[in-house]
Parts: sequence; C-alpha cells; structure tokens
Amino acid sequence: MSVLAEAFALVFQPYVLLVILSSAAFGMFVGAIPGLTATMATALLVPVTFFMDPVPAIAAIVTATAMAIFAGDIPGTLLRMPGTPASAAYVEDAYKMTRSGRAEEALGASLVFSAIGGIFGTIVLITASPMLAEVALKFSSFEYFWLVVLGLSCAVFVSPGSVPRGMIALIIGLFAATIGIDNPAGQPRYTFGNVELLAGVQFIPAMIGLFAVSEVLRFVASGAETPAVEKGGRTGVFTRQWTNLKRYPVQAMRGSVTGTAIGALPGAGADIAAWISYAISKKFSKEPQKFGTGHVEGLVEAGASNNGAVSGAWIPALVFGIPGDSITAIVIGVLYIKGLNPGPTIFINQPQLIYAVFIVFFLANLIMLPMGWIAIKAARTILSIPARILMPIILMFCIVGSFAINNSPFGIVLMLVFGVIGFLMEENDVPIAPAILGLVLGPMLEQNFVTSMIKADGSFLAFFERPIAAGLGIFTIAIWCIPLAMKLLRRGRGRSGGKPAAGASDRPGG
Repeated sequence: MSVLAEAFALVFQPYVLLVILSSAAFGMFVGAIPGLTATMATALLVPVTFFMDPVPAIAAIVTATAMAIFAGDIPGTLLRMPGTPASAAYVEDAYKMTRSGRAEEALGASLVFSAIGGIFGTIVLITASPMLAEVALKFSSFEYFWLVVLGLSCAVFVSPGSVPRGMIALIIGLFAATIGIDNPAGQPRYTFGNVELLAGVQFIPAMIGLFAVSEVLRFVASGAETPAVEKGGRTGVFTRQWTNLKRYPVQAMRGSVTGTAIGALPGAGADIAAWISYAISKKFSKEPQKFGTGHVEGLVEAGASNNGAVSGAWIPALVFGIPGDSITAIVIGVLYIKGLNPGPTIFINQPQLIYAVFIVFFLANLIMLPMGWIAIKAARTILSIPARILMPIILMFCIVGSFAINNSPFGIVLMLVFGVIGFLMEENDVPIAPAILGLVLGPMLEQNFVTSMIKADGSFLAFFERPIAAGLGIFTIAIWCIPLAMKLLRRGRGRSGGKPAAGASDRPGG
C-alpha cells in the first residue's frame, strides 16, 4: 500500500493536475481538427515534456492521446471528415445520425463508450500486462499478415452497398498504397518521375480528400444545404447513453476486449481494432440492415474499441519496451529521456512511477467526459452555420491540414485528386471507407507477406504452420467462404423447393 500511496501523492499534486487538464484541452483541440492526428498531438508535446518531471510528462502524453482519439469523431460526425483513420470505420452511421438531427446522441455515444473502453483497457493494462505482452510477442509476420487480411476483409463486408463495390473501393486504396519507394524491393513504383511520390501517398491528405473535399464537391454540384441539429437541442449528449448501455452491454464489453487485445499487438493499433469491432458488431447484430443508415450500435462497439486499443498499446511498451503503435513509439523515447527504461525491471525498480501512470490513465478517461461534453457543445454551433459559408471554411481547414503533414503544397494536390476520386466513387455508389483502410494497411500487408514468403522459402503452407497464424488464417478464410456457402445453400433449397411443385402440376395423379 505504501507504493500505491506514493503513486497517488505523485499524481494528485496541483501542478500535475493542471498539466492533465491543459493536455486534455490541447488533445481535444488537435484531434478535432481534420488532418491533425493523435500522433501529431503527441509529437507536438514532446519538446514541452523535456522540462517536466517523469510523471507530469507521461501524464501530458497519455491525456492528450486519449482526448485526441475521441475528438477525431467530432468532425467525422458533424462534417463527415474523420479526424483519424479509425473514425472512418463508423463515419457513415455517425454522419447520417447528424443528418437526421441526432448529432449529440452520436457524439455522446462516441464519448461515453470511448471512456468505457479506455477504462477497461486500463484495468487490463494493470492486471494482465505481462501475460498479454507474452502473447503479443508470439506474433510474427505470418500472424500480422492474417490480422491485416482480416481487417481488410471486414472493411469489405461491413461497407454499405454490395460486396463487389466494397472490393472495388478496397482495390483503389491498395493500389494507392503501392505508390512510392517504401516497399520490400526498394524500387520506385507508379511515381512517373515525380520526386514527391517517392514517399508514397500520405493517408491524411487522401482521407481528407476522399471524405471532406468530396462532400464539398457534392454540395457544389447539388446545392444541398447542410442539415442542422434538432431545434432546441433537447436530445442532449448524455440523455440516451444510459439507454444505449442497457441495450448494448455485450457490444460495449466486446468492443473493449477486442480493442485492448488488438492494441496490445505491436503495430496493429486503433485503426484495425475499430474496423474489426464494427464488423463484429454488424455480424452479430439483430438489425444488421440498419448499419450504415444512422444506427448507434456500431458506434458503441467501435468507439469502445478505439480507446481500448490506446490503453492496450501500452502493454508491450511498458513490459518489453516494444511500441504498440506510433504514439507509444514516441512515449518510449520520452521514457528513456526521463531515465525510465521500459521493460520488466521497471515494475521492480520504480513501481511507484508505473502505478502513477496507471492512475493517470483512469483520470484521463474520466476527465474525457466533461471535456468532451464542452467540446461537443462548442462544436454543435457549426451546424447552425449556413452551408454556403460552412463549405468554404471546411475547404480551408482541408487545405491547412493537408499542407501541415509535410509542409508541402503536394499534400494539397493529393487532397484535391482524392477529392475528385471520392466524388466519382460516391456518384457511382462505391463506398469510400474501404479505400481508406486499404491505403492505411496496404504497406503493412505487403511487408508482412514478403517477409513471410522469404522466411518460408516461398511455401504458402508456412502461413498455417504456427498455431496462432493457422487460427487467424482459418477464421479469415471462413469469413470469405461462409457467406458464399450460405448463398449457394439458399439457392439450392430454392431450386429443390420449386421442382416438386412443378412436377405436381405436370402429374396430378402422383
């Protein structure tokens, strides 16, 4: 108990609490601006942490990250401009809830269940870190290959519209991911001599273009007004969330578990977690036909998964010093600077600091509720702005966000190109979200496939030789085959059901 009391004393100091509050506001602001991600919020905080003690330094990063992950849902819900790739998994449902006057309910669901997922992930981080980290270390390129394929498959099957159209969108994203020199062969591909394309297609400008610029183009083409929230604002941010929790407790828990488990895998992160959780939610839903039409169930599960993955990513980072995502990679550097060498010995040599980090995680997810409420109420005024004024402002933010990635005008060019592509895709009922996931996961898919083939000397059977890889592979192939098998079975039953009737009419006597 003395160690725990010391940890509480380290955290509950006026200076540390002020750092947590300031970082929460900063993370909420950065995450709510399209193009500025949670990773960027963390990177911007690093120079500031040089002048802090270890506990406030880590507290600043943990709090800002948790806030930024949630805040990415705000522009996605209100303007169809997802702040993070993970938000793209359920942006269609969130935005259609806004169109039907339920913006605050959608944002409230994202807020509350993000907090629930984050708290669950923190509990797992405290109680099961060593065990989960050992499982995560057993993942090789074979397991990651199947995990990425599973994520890509989920994107196709949960996208609104038909599966072939989802496949078309995914192929567009995967093709864009092949552009550049960042591939196993180290050769330029599809760059056409353009030096800027050697670095590949940056997914933030592409995502802004596909979602936001395409929305601006659609407004220009149709002249449709942006719908407002219900008059009077009686819905409330938290009004229906207790009902949602009672109605979808399994989804909230399942999303938290899935997010934490996937977050604990080095390199996986919240993007795959959100997509897989959204797919699981649709698969086991009693109302799967409502997904993509403004249904809150997917937001509940994927929202919990988002922040569960944030906490889960710290498991391999603290236990073995292996980053779970780009954010924890930055954090590990900060830990080393502060003299906290991540690994098993940190739990023995400096347990009070680790417990202080755990307490900060709880505080960050709890403070998310009032800070998120303030952010939602402030952002709600956006919908009262006339569309003819709002759309140029959106385009300005798009340009700033795309330029800020590399401080290069080429980001703006990419944004405009993908904006036109997104507009054409939607005009032909091709969903956009699978293209984003293909662009994000394409390099990871290629790298793990090539690495695995080199290890296996070209043998495909090696992808099923390891127990975890075999399980993931069989599960993924089953996802592909079961819908086809059921369709063929239904077709066969229909034919067999029709033949006796025809025979009966031909031969009445038997």
